[in-house]
Amino acid sequence: MITAAVTARFTARAVSRTALIGGLLCAAAACGADSNSVSAQSRAAWQEPASYTYTLRSTEGERALLGTFRITVRDGAVVEAVGLDDSGRRVVEDVPDAVPTIGELLGKLEQARRDDADRAEAEYTAGGRPVRISLDWEENAIDDEALYAISDYSELG
Repeated sequence: MITAAVTARFTARAVSRTALIGGLLCAAAACGADSNSVSAQSRAAWQEPASYTYTLRSTEGERALLGTFRITVRDGAVVEAVGLDDSGRRVVEDVPDAVPTIGELLGKLEQARRDDADRAEAEYTAGGRPVRISLDWEENAIDDEALYAISDYSELG
């Protein structure tokens, strides 16, 4: 009987420890995982409206789109872009078609993920709208990064 009781206690402890270790490993894996599953759920929750305004601050790298912009989108296309700093004004003057909709920024994020970029991350509001998109195609390359901060978003009627 003593052997059966010891075995039962040992088995219960082993199962308990295994469950605890398994739970900790799953939690650690979730913490270390990229946000693709969370972002995919959030991304699906937000549908880009046809008309809205937002402020975009684009920094990092030497891509054509650097600066701060106030952007108006109607019928899914940028209809007005105002540069709010020297860099933004230069872009609007020289390459006005470079100013994106939020949907186009999300397209860049998805493309970077498909291209297996070293970093392709986004932060979202509770409603699923992106507020920050961070891209880096090659970690060791210089100036291939992009950081987009999206603020002052407002839907137009």
